[in-house]
Amino acid sequence: MSANTPRATGHVRNKRGKWIAAAVIVAVIVLIVVHLFNAKPAKMGNPPQVVSAQAATLGSMPVILNELGTVTPIATVTVLPQLSGYLTEVGYQEGQDVKKGQFLAQIDPRQYEINKQQAQAQLAKDQASLDQARADLARYTQLHQQKSIAEQTYADQQFTVAQDAAAVQADKAAIAQDELDLVYCHITAPVDGRVGLRLVDPGNYVTQSSSPGIVVITSMKPTTVQFTVPQNSLSQVLERVNAGAKLPVTAYNSDNTKQIATGTLYAISNQMATSTGTVTLRATFPNDDEALYPNEFVNVRLLVNTLQNAVLVPTPAVQTGAPGDYVYLVNADDTVSVHKVTPGPSDGKNTVILAGLSAGQTVVTDGMDRLSDGAKIKIAHAMPATASSASAPASSSSSSAPHKRGKRSSGASTSQS
Repeated sequence: MSANTPRATGHVRNKRGKWIAAAVIVAVIVLIVVHLFNAKPAKMGNPPQVVSAQAATLGSMPVILNELGTVTPIATVTVLPQLSGYLTEVGYQEGQDVKKGQFLAQIDPRQYEINKQQAQAQLAKDQASLDQARADLARYTQLHQQKSIAEQTYADQQFTVAQDAAAVQADKAAIAQDELDLVYCHITAPVDGRVGLRLVDPGNYVTQSSSPGIVVITSMKPTTVQFTVPQNSLSQVLERVNAGAKLPVTAYNSDNTKQIATGTLYAISNQMATSTGTVTLRATFPNDDEALYPNEFVNVRLLVNTLQNAVLVPTPAVQTGAPGDYVYLVNADDTVSVHKVTPGPSDGKNTVILAGLSAGQTVVTDGMDRLSDGAKIKIAHAMPATASSASAPASSSSSSAPHKRGKRSSGASTSQS
């Protein structure tokens, strides 16, 4: 028995090892099968990204400068008394429109009438003295010719006549001054315009050039709007003005939602403001409906020029990034490539491409958030180049406010405020 025991033990061990190996093999097979059933299918590459695209077109684009302006009346006059006295009468209503020469106020004229009477009396006295001196000179002349009087007596009489004549001239000047004072007592409007609120009431004593004056008159129509443009835009304005062009100017309300009036640029300041790098321009408006009110803030749009046959793309197509200004150009194999461009003026809806793109080339307008150079795309909506799309910028720029262009700043657009 003892000789067979090791042999039997080895047989049992061999049998147990085979079972363990078989179990391991089965477990491995089960794991492989489970993995095969649960594994996701391998990706064959990123699917094409769905985008919108549009072809570049040829059209016109207005070059517009958008600035903030102030309504500046042609004339604002503070009516000051030119002599002293009691204000006895006011002949206007506050807020009334007046014409040049219309009566405004009256200063008590009695003292100035008395001064005129005194000057007239002095004139009569000096005139009589002059007549007497001239009569004496006529006699002295005869006697001098006969050598019956001394030469000194004749010369003295000539001087007397000259002195009396000068006194008469002084009296006449005094009378003229008194008459002018009487005119100043009757205060009239120096310009056409609208009077403001009364600054002094009847019964008050006013003095010559006393502040704040009698009333302020402001011209309402026509009127002007004063605004500034940056020095980088001045050259194109000067070029057009020097060529004799009448540049149209449109005024909008403060929130830029309503057109108020249309006018024409007529004056450019002769100096640049060094602190701001701007120059002041002035436009005139008929303002027949008085929609422009003095000192009101308005938004001004100056039409400098209109680019013809310009390459236009939708504004969202123009992006700004590390390459600079660029568009995603659609290739023939349904891929896109980053294409650098030089943008020009914009009206918010469309942007001019000055260089880097030709009419007919298709660019991505929407869905470019995850695009990259060489990415596959699928165009969901492509708009062909049509005449209507090319003419859209001109009409939209005159009726709506400028919009920001995609991710670009507004520095290269027509909005340069």
